[in-house]
Amino acid sequence: MADVNRGNRPLSPHISVYRPQITSMLSILHRITGVGLSLAALLIVWWFAAAAIGADYFNFVDGVLSSWFGVLILVASLWAFWFHFFNGIRHLRWDAVVGLGIGESARSGWIAVGASVVMTIISIILAV
Repeated sequence: MADVNRGNRPLSPHISVYRPQITSMLSILHRITGVGLSLAALLIVWWFAAAAIGADYFNFVDGVLSSWFGVLILVASLWAFWFHFFNGIRHLRWDAVVGLGIGESARSGWIAVGASVVMTIISIILAV
């Protein structure tokens, strides 16, 4: 028989009880940065293709990528690269069954975030 109270049932309690943890948030962020890096790669290919097409089109694409919004996207992509890199090293350590404790996995997550910010700043300083 059909459930007539289908719309009145409460949601699962995990939504209101669960507190996000650093490991779960960094796992989600790792996936997002992976997709973001794919999109950033398309921007770089667009820039190279514009150089091959002609000077006028290249100037247009270069203007888009050197605008404030383009620079913001490129800096975010640079941070995403470094975060994905350091978090990937963290996952490689886990594959080797190293650093799987609760405290150590949280600490390595914060190290990955901090190292990605530091390397982004260093990369920008060296590029300028």
